[in-house]
Amino acid sequence: MTVRDDEPVAQQRGTVAELEAVREAMRQGPAAGATEAQHARGKLTARERLALLFDDGRFTEVEGLRRHRASGFGLEDRRPYTDGVVTGWGRVFGRIVFAYAHDFRIFGGSLGEAHAEKIHKIMDMAATAGAPLVGLCDGAGARIQEGVSALAGYGGIFQRNVRNSGVIPQISVMLGPCAGGAAYSPALTDFVFMVRGTSQMFITGPDVVEAVTGERIGHDELGGADAHTHRSGVAHFAYDDEESCLSDVRYLLSFLPSNNRDLPPAEPCTDRPDRLTPALLDLVPRDEKQAYDVRAVIGEVADGGEFFEVHEAWAPNVVCALTRLDGQVVGVVANQPAVLAGVLDIEGSEKAARFVQFCDSFNIPLVTLVDVPGFLPGVGQEHGGIIRHGAKLLYAYCNATVPRIQLILRKAYGGAYIVMDSRSIGSDLSLAWPGNEIAVMGAEGAANVVFRRQIAAAADPEAARRQYIKEYRDQLMHPYHAAERGLVDDVVDPAQTRIRLIDALAMLRTKYVDRPSRKHGNQPQ
Repeated sequence: MTVRDDEPVAQQRGTVAELEAVREAMRQGPAAGATEAQHARGKLTARERLALLFDDGRFTEVEGLRRHRASGFGLEDRRPYTDGVVTGWGRVFGRIVFAYAHDFRIFGGSLGEAHAEKIHKIMDMAATAGAPLVGLCDGAGARIQEGVSALAGYGGIFQRNVRNSGVIPQISVMLGPCAGGAAYSPALTDFVFMVRGTSQMFITGPDVVEAVTGERIGHDELGGADAHTHRSGVAHFAYDDEESCLSDVRYLLSFLPSNNRDLPPAEPCTDRPDRLTPALLDLVPRDEKQAYDVRAVIGEVADGGEFFEVHEAWAPNVVCALTRLDGQVVGVVANQPAVLAGVLDIEGSEKAARFVQFCDSFNIPLVTLVDVPGFLPGVGQEHGGIIRHGAKLLYAYCNATVPRIQLILRKAYGGAYIVMDSRSIGSDLSLAWPGNEIAVMGAEGAANVVFRRQIAAAADPEAARRQYIKEYRDQLMHPYHAAERGLVDDVVDPAQTRIRLIDALAMLRTKYVDRPSRKHGNQPQ
């Protein structure tokens, strides 16, 4: 008897065709009008965004066929695939990255029980695989029809944000609205990107603000990209379009390790490690009161002059940036004399502390460029808590175990000198340029305090004051005073800066610090 097997094969092919039809429906989403409406808002769809994020647009989806099982309020008749969020993984510059992307076309990207469980699963998968997680956020908040189940879903996300903090890099990309409790998830992640005109974040919207306080304000003014990058500091980066935003998300990922057990990815370096930097001799003025842009110093030292500044628009008196030296990733913290003379204030201290803490979490060495006249004086600063905010930066540096190098470019006065990763709080190496001035305060202020009576009693007080300023400067502020006392390891030629930093970082690459056993510290708030 002859056995015919073509019928089972045909049946199998039929099931495969059915599967492909279902997958195509899943990929297409709701009616074409929903996609057109998304584009009309100036926004891409979830899958278009994922295609921009990942190498060659390749993305492996998880639970694409998931549907909610809620009922009531007409939900039982609306059960689209994905339930309004696309989850999965792909590769960015060849390395695995996990992502979830809200699909605003489905239930406005709102979060229900199934939607939340998909995000929980992909967050757990990212943690298990030890890979970064990127959230492409474009959702209307909790799905009201599902009630408390939706709120519990947010709780699960927050818990995982905290559990994964310092374990895998977490990046939030705001591409639409994010209101109410939903805004706390981005705030718990490492970096927040926003797009002008289409993304907003706030706890209470303009209508509630007006009803409660009487203040009238628009969505963008209250919680738009510029509001959060310039004023609140909630967001780190702002862009005019989604394409450039997602391009820089990829660029940021190129600096970050996959997890806290890995080292940051090194790249082949075409910029010679023994390259001299004579331009630095002219970039920094000798007069400590003359301003300059410290970013020019970073660019001169960095491989190819490239660096990626974090929180550029917020607290600009401190510059935080990721760059490479001889192909190795380095985090740079620098005072910015072009803004407020480079003083440390509440926001600058908080910004730098957060950056130092992030770099330490993910094995990124720190280079601190110091040119600081002190902490910003004023009633507003004192009442605003400059003591506890400044202590955050002090705590972050003291707690950091990554390689740490301090380079004093010009002046370093008072407590701000100590806080900016001085030898006394654990910097591995402290280097200084020949014109450095390390002191409790500037010579003028010191002379006025120390020699107050002598100046007042002098026949020519102004001449006496100038003499005492010179005397104080000559005795306590000459470039080699700190080096003579072992507080500076070496005074270096600015033209040798890049060479010395690369050499020191290579020496420190195997640094290991064993910390006392404890649950966690209690850092200043």
